[in-house]
Amino acid sequence: MASSPENNASLSVQKVTRSESSQAKKSQHAEEAIFYMNCRAAYLTVLKSSLENIKSKEQLSLVLQQAGRNPSQKTVNKYWTSQTTTLNFDDFCTILKKEKPATKTELLEAFGKIDVDNTGYISHDELYKILTMRGEKMTQDEVSTITKQADFNCSGKLDYKKFCDFYMTTSEQCCKAAQEKLEGDSRLRQQQFGSQAETSSEGIMVSKPPPRVSRKSNHKLAPTKGDSRTSSRPSSAQSCKASISTTISMAASSNRNTKLIEPDTIKEWHCAQSKGCFYLEEDGEIISHKYKLHLPQKSTVCITIKPLNVRQVEGKSCNWLSVDTALYILKENETQENLQLVNFTEQQNKEMFGWKGELGSGIYWLLPFTSGCRLKKVKTQITGEAKLVYRGEDGELALTKEFRATLLDIFETIDLDGNGLLSLEEYNFFELRTSGEKCDEEAWAVCKENFDMKKNELTRQGFMDLNLMEANDREGDPSDLWVTLLSLGYNKALEMTEACPFVIDIYAEKCKPRIKAMYLEAGSWQLNRAICKSVVNKGEAKVMDASENIIIYTYKAGRRITSVIENKSENKVIIHVNNEHSKNCLSNRGLAVFAVEVAPKSMMVSQHVMPLNEQEEWLYNCVHSLLR
Repeated sequence: MASSPENNASLSVQKVTRSESSQAKKSQHAEEAIFYMNCRAAYLTVLKSSLENIKSKEQLSLVLQQAGRNPSQKTVNKYWTSQTTTLNFDDFCTILKKEKPATKTELLEAFGKIDVDNTGYISHDELYKILTMRGEKMTQDEVSTITKQADFNCSGKLDYKKFCDFYMTTSEQCCKAAQEKLEGDSRLRQQQFGSQAETSSEGIMVSKPPPRVSRKSNHKLAPTKGDSRTSSRPSSAQSCKASISTTISMAASSNRNTKLIEPDTIKEWHCAQSKGCFYLEEDGEIISHKYKLHLPQKSTVCITIKPLNVRQVEGKSCNWLSVDTALYILKENETQENLQLVNFTEQQNKEMFGWKGELGSGIYWLLPFTSGCRLKKVKTQITGEAKLVYRGEDGELALTKEFRATLLDIFETIDLDGNGLLSLEEYNFFELRTSGEKCDEEAWAVCKENFDMKKNELTRQGFMDLNLMEANDREGDPSDLWVTLLSLGYNKALEMTEACPFVIDIYAEKCKPRIKAMYLEAGSWQLNRAICKSVVNKGEAKVMDASENIIIYTYKAGRRITSVIENKSENKVIIHVNNEHSKNCLSNRGLAVFAVEVAPKSMMVSQHVMPLNEQEEWLYNCVHSLLR
């Protein structure tokens, strides 16, 4: 039968569309290949191999500089926390994805805010004052290093346009030198980092769409009611040596066999409580408080964590209440570095997760965790910016009713012990989050003289007055107040969209437990190791066909499914992960198809998955494939 003109036209349009899509993918692949090559070049300028780890802050800073970044100490500290011992090549690639190099336009805009008269120059005196007194303070010698450069200084002034040119040129030269070293060294050039992979916006390597293959798994999981696990054909694998598939069918709001049962006498037990918060960083990373728990004697305990239900205003979103939370309990032995996983809060009672069991006397670390499935960057349409301050009839500045209510919520969140007052320690967690600096005893004494305090702790009214003083210091300009609000997870409509406050309760039958917040930082290697161990200990294991050294562990805890990859071999492997046949699912990776590189003799989390809509059934169908 002859084709009609309409059919021919339709086929032509389809071909053109496919061609354009193919070209777009090729362009994206090319961009990712360049990024990945730059990562390799910078890494191998400082380190001998991709398998060698970054071992210090100084080394991290140096590698970032070789990649054309100019990291501040605050940036380095964000990735090298008090619990960091090493960072590997994958970590480095992730950091580079998050820390974008400054553009000339951004630099000029920053200088332009200082040069209000648009002269193109900034006096050395003003530059010195800004760099030594604001933000991450520089030393006098460091500022002098800038002002003594003849190329962009004259008559006691900095020509910041020339400085920007010099900065960009230096950055480009660093990258070029690293690439030239890589190209000129055949030994380095032969080191492969999965060059057939691309990198996602989250720094996770994503392989190109692979051809479909059919391969059965030899390791079947017995299906059970409400939680059926079956083997199925993998939907795809790129030149794979082996693959394995896991399917889990979940009913709506499934909490099967995970309900937290509290003892009838728990109200008579000793109790300790602390609040905290998960904060979403600009780059998508999640930081939170971390705690020490002291038990003076052996006791049965019940430990719970749940989102903190602060004030709910009609018409305002309360997205944080649906964020998943968990708490990993680690025993401190001889040193803080030597922590042993005891258990985690896998039992569920509505939004609360808990664990009940016996703990011996001693020191424990409580590490809060959220998967990132629900707490993540979301673009929302804000119709207008909320007003924070106004001038009354007497001309004096005052806080708006809406802003005062928000400040009360913030006070409720940062008042970790819930006594209605802010201690210096509690206030410093707030300061570290909002300004990156701490308030010392001397500054706290000044606060005591000017703001309402009780027992050397700041009251709610004192906290309000402190924010009003900040507004007065800027003559009503709310810019600094917005910096504080945004860093605490609020948007311009005063909705908390990028934070999740939580509360931890600890009940002990035989002794008084003590809990103390110690840090506010990103998830440590100890937390990652604890997550992996918990999944390995309690999850279902599947050994990959034709590759007994690769094991995929899958574990369902309440409404979250976590998979872990273990590589027992002596070589690194690249595992392709495909979720295309999952339904009503939300992955913390933000991608349906991606790939991860697993170092030799190591384990890593493949992904966390939750239902997109808990009121509907959801299907987890994941294929892990070993790439050649």
